Amino acid sequence: MSRIEKVFEKGKAFIPFVTAGDPSLKVTEELIIKMAKAGADIIEIGIPFSDPVAEGDVIAQADERALKAGTTTDKIFKMVEGVREKTYVPLAFMTYANPIYTYGSEKFIKNCFRYGIDAIIVPDLPFEEKDEIKPYCDKYDIDLISLIAPTSRERIKMIAKEAEGFVYCVSSMGVTGVRKEITTDISEMVKLVKEEKNIPCAIGFGISTPAQAKEMARYADGVIVGSAIVRMVGEYGAGCVEPVYEYVKKMKEAII
Repeated sequence: MSRIEKVFEKGKAFIPFVTAGDPSLKVTEELIIKMAKAGADIIEIGIPFSDPVAEGDVIAQADERALKAGTTTDKIFKMVEGVREKTYVPLAFMTYANPIYTYGSEKFIKNCFRYGIDAIIVPDLPFEEKDEIKPYCDKYDIDLISLIAPTSRERIKMIAKEAEGFVYCVSSMGVTGVRKEITTDISEMVKLVKEEKNIPCAIGFGISTPAQAKEMARYADGVIVGSAIVRMVGEYGAGCVEPVYEYVKKMKEAII
């Protein structure tokens, strides 16, 4: 059983997301450590990319800031090495297929193992093309997290059957971003997954308030929050660590 899977045995998981290098890798390291202390169960680290097709303006702009600050994949790995000296919270990279292929697929996954990354999430990697990366994930014991969207029942079941770690359930069609209301039938998505495989389901895209998190946790095993945190980082800059810490504490408390 992976470290990711063990998290869900303890109860509902809160999974915050940050963009590596925004506003700096030093601040990203501090954020990860403080979010773990605030109760984050798994932390997603976004590798900045110039064409983040699944992201809304908030995360796309964070990617731009991080790249302008000189953030590279190798520097992110070194940052994770520093994090691992202080916390063993499970970590998942969120990235795109192009940066992995450019870096070298096996080299990238091998370094994930070497530096202490537990899982990767690749939103633009179609299920049908996962064998481009999956054999390396198997070789180095890295969970390749599957995403499902509010699409056909057959596709959800097909993806769920081979999922590992947890299933990332996308709550809304379109790109990431804060939403006032989530109208997708989350319970139906989770039900379809569980009918196929007994695997944890975490809901992401659009969740920003403790009330939304509490509602989503009624149906799912975990709640993922990205844009709301990245927006705070953009607003507070280098002073974001404490505000984000307090926010993560409130969100975690809402789903317990």
